[in-house]
Amino acid sequence: MYLCSVKQKTMNTQELLIKHQPVINELKKEHLTSFEILKKTKNISLILVIYNILDELNAIGVLKSYVKQDTKYYYIA
Repeated sequence: MYLCSVKQKTMNTQELLIKHQPVINELKKEHLTSFEILKKTKNISLILVIYNILDELNAIGVLKSYVKQDTKYYYIA
């Protein structure tokens, strides 16, 4: 049972990385707002998808953010 759980977790992590790679690639280059991320990731067309990706990356500890002059910026930790 444990082996199955580890295999499933590994597969989920791989799927997660593939799904989030466009956002990760842009945030590795520079700190961006969610709107800037949306503009730069041409294959992601809906803002709700961006927010879901940002939430998931934050949950796994990959993403950090800060607020500067009332604008929230994201970056890869």
